[in-house]
Amino acid sequence: MANIEHLFLLAGVLLCLSVLATLVSARSGIPILLIFLLIGMLAGESGPGGIQFESYSLAYTVGNLALAVILLDGGMRTRMDTFRVGLKPALSLATLGVLITSGITGLLAVYILDLGWLQGLLLGAIVGSTDAAAVFSLLGGRGMQLNQRVGASLEIESGTNDPMAIFLTLTLIALITGEMNSAGDALLFLLSQFGVGALAGWLGGQLLVQLIRRIHLVAGLYPLLVFGFGLTLFALTAVLQGSGFLAVYLAGLVLGNSRLRNLESILPVFDGLAWLSQIGLFLVLGLLLSPADMWALALPASLIALAMIFVARPLAVLVSLLPFFRFNGRELGFISWVGLRGAVPIVLAIFPLMAGIPEGNLLFNVAFFVVLISLLVQGSTLPPVARWMKVEVPPEPAPRRRSMLGIFKEDDFEMFLYRVDSQSLDGVVVRQLTFPPHCRVAAVFRGENLLPASGSTRLAINDMLCVIGRSTHLKTLNNMFGGDLEAAREKARAFFGDFILDAGARMSDVALMYGVDVPPAERDLTLGDFMLAHNSGHPVVGDYFVRYDMVWTVADVDGDRVLKVGMREFEPS
Repeated sequence: MANIEHLFLLAGVLLCLSVLATLVSARSGIPILLIFLLIGMLAGESGPGGIQFESYSLAYTVGNLALAVILLDGGMRTRMDTFRVGLKPALSLATLGVLITSGITGLLAVYILDLGWLQGLLLGAIVGSTDAAAVFSLLGGRGMQLNQRVGASLEIESGTNDPMAIFLTLTLIALITGEMNSAGDALLFLLSQFGVGALAGWLGGQLLVQLIRRIHLVAGLYPLLVFGFGLTLFALTAVLQGSGFLAVYLAGLVLGNSRLRNLESILPVFDGLAWLSQIGLFLVLGLLLSPADMWALALPASLIALAMIFVARPLAVLVSLLPFFRFNGRELGFISWVGLRGAVPIVLAIFPLMAGIPEGNLLFNVAFFVVLISLLVQGSTLPPVARWMKVEVPPEPAPRRRSMLGIFKEDDFEMFLYRVDSQSLDGVVVRQLTFPPHCRVAAVFRGENLLPASGSTRLAINDMLCVIGRSTHLKTLNNMFGGDLEAAREKARAFFGDFILDAGARMSDVALMYGVDVPPAERDLTLGDFMLAHNSGHPVVGDYFVRYDMVWTVADVDGDRVLKVGMREFEPS
């Protein structure tokens, strides 16, 4: 009994410390995943905790389980419309990019660590992929609003590049141990990882959506159903020689974009599960580490980490995204910098140990050090680098809370909660507002009082509004109520320019009104067509170019259609 009580006490203390560490991360800027790792190291046998933990098989099991949950949650929170601009470049980064990063890093490791060719390339493969847990955590938790092309490419890359890293790692281990002898076997394994993983994920996601639509459960059971289904899909896909990680990510993507009312009870639970998975995973991996062994390799491991950050990743990004001309130098630079390593390389570093490769301990400790350097150098500098590279766009207004009402199985009505912060709404009578169809103010809260939501109700600063509508009306409602509208417009003018015009305006009218010297060949174009003519690929908010001594910036889009354009005079630096 005492042993069980001690175990519970230890687990509870570590969990509480990890949760409270998020406050330290928010105030200091240190990546939270790095703090989880450090807590695990302090709790280990070389730290004050003194816990002796050397079970690589248990760490491997915990790692797979945690990553499956993190990817399933990440898929559910990825919007399908981001695939419009991010899918092709992300797939190039997830395949060719991983191959190039692994190859360059591996070749450097051969000379720096005096390893054999296969062993060096194996280290490159282990650290070759970006980590979904790190990317989702750091991009989602730092308040950064990246332009859609950059943000979508990074998120999709991190969710889909694990199969290539696993393929390279297992193939090189098989070559070292003599279990694989032909290129045909390697190619078949690669196709199986991607093909079976993608097919299983898509079909599994569709099956899960249909299952949730047709059954009626207590709300708290739907998250458990999704969790159990995700584990089943992960395991079955792995048995069929596919990538379980890719399968659960795609299944989550299908489910999260299905607009089911039951998502209201699924997503909050998975938010907690994803955090628990990250905490548990990095604590366990931290327990595995022996600081003495790691510090003995500090210099060569640091050289490998820095070479990967400043040489291998940038070259891989440049070559992988070369066919996609729409990426400018600043976007390429930021994508190169967000080559975050995290749990995946450490879990992959367990493979050589389990396979009995003599250099396994060396590879594990170097991989661990590379992850630490990546989180410390890259993870802690993302916000300033994003500002320096100018890949951020002004944050869009949003409700303080939103929740589905549970009336319809699909395309349900939602409740949006807004606070009146804008002076332009102070004293306005509700009936004077122009709402989208089927949208209504359901309640008005002022202080501790609930006011009638009638047409004669006069709004005041700090009122809380409950507005009923559908997600298709969200942009309109956000522009009406989403925060301090005057401050938002000021930020928009600072970013897009003093003049934000409708994309349907004729260039001849723009030239006449703003004194722009537009050539006759372009005078009959609409402003939207003009923007598309000077842009390649899919337009996103924040795209800009300089023409006719003016800076033209995309201010709003709907799919591939430009809706608003910002103009300002070009000032050479």
